[in-house]
Amino acid sequence: MAKGLFPRAWVKKSFYFQARISFVRVKYLFLTWLTVLVGSWVLYVQYSTYTELCRGHECKNAICDKYRKGIIDGSACSSLCDKETLYMGRCLSTLPNNQSKLGEQANLASLVSQILSVADGNKDGRVSLPEARSTWALLQMDEVLLGLLLQDRGHTPRLLGYCGDLYMTERVPYGPLYGLSLPWPLVSWVPSGVQRSMDQWFTPSWPRKAKISMGLLELVEDIFHGTYGSFLICDLAAAHFGYTDRHELRLTDTRAVVPEDEFRRTMRVLKCETDADCVYGVDCQTSCDMAEKRCREDPIQPNLAKACGALKDYLLRGAPSGLSEELERQLYACMALRGNAGQMNMEHSLILNNLKALLWRQISHTKDS
Repeated sequence: MAKGLFPRAWVKKSFYFQARISFVRVKYLFLTWLTVLVGSWVLYVQYSTYTELCRGHECKNAICDKYRKGIIDGSACSSLCDKETLYMGRCLSTLPNNQSKLGEQANLASLVSQILSVADGNKDGRVSLPEARSTWALLQMDEVLLGLLLQDRGHTPRLLGYCGDLYMTERVPYGPLYGLSLPWPLVSWVPSGVQRSMDQWFTPSWPRKAKISMGLLELVEDIFHGTYGSFLICDLAAAHFGYTDRHELRLTDTRAVVPEDEFRRTMRVLKCETDADCVYGVDCQTSCDMAEKRCREDPIQPNLAKACGALKDYLLRGAPSGLSEELERQLYACMALRGNAGQMNMEHSLILNNLKALLWRQISHTKDS
């Protein structure tokens, strides 16, 4: 009887030993994978920063050369070229210049006044020829003009200064809007479950998420038949948005916003076979007129429906238990909006106001409000 116990005990011990070895092996494999992941990320960030600084140095030399020759001038030229108190950090835009087109309802008098105020870099009450050259170069970039249009409402980073076609804006410390932005070489290496967990770790508390979300809803409200015409948000990727220390939303890449008139002109001449051919950017789509084989010009979804779709998971995750059901109902009603928002002002406004009121009731009593 006693002899029979020894083999069984030895088997149990051997199994325990093997299981422990397997556990240790998995543990070290995970730590090795994590080390490689973090190391690759650090190297990528360092390389990106280095290359941006190199390009920034070349850009600065070219700009300052024109400034010293009296060709251009601006509010940031002296700090950049003479005092050297302004240094190049991160470049936000490297795409070729594009001239922006405003809607037909644009308040041009107000716009001209705002542009002249910016153009007068030294605030001497007049715009010199070098300042005018710099301002004209800036206005060829759609992100600058749209940024100026939206910054009065606090939707875009404030323009701090310019020199030639180089411009500086206030820093937006937190971005993207939600989740964690991984460098593209690492995206395929990180399992989706781990990515979701990492997104959760880097997400603000729910009341702060509600305040950030209200900022997006207010942006949608202000660009819908606003002072300078109507605009469409054609790319609602989280990477195009950020937020400040006070959890105020900022649109950091205005190239995601398109004047509605420009959108309609583009779609009107676009040939198609199916609805899938009638896409502008990422999130703006019309339907295909099968008889004419051309895209219709009316967008299928208004900005508000797309914004609610982008915010759904962001807001519902971690929402207070007594709120989540009503919040989900309102978000789905918002996402169901179809057609041109101009044709359904009442429904659009009602859903928007109800959603903002629901969120405001949850944060109005907190310090984040």
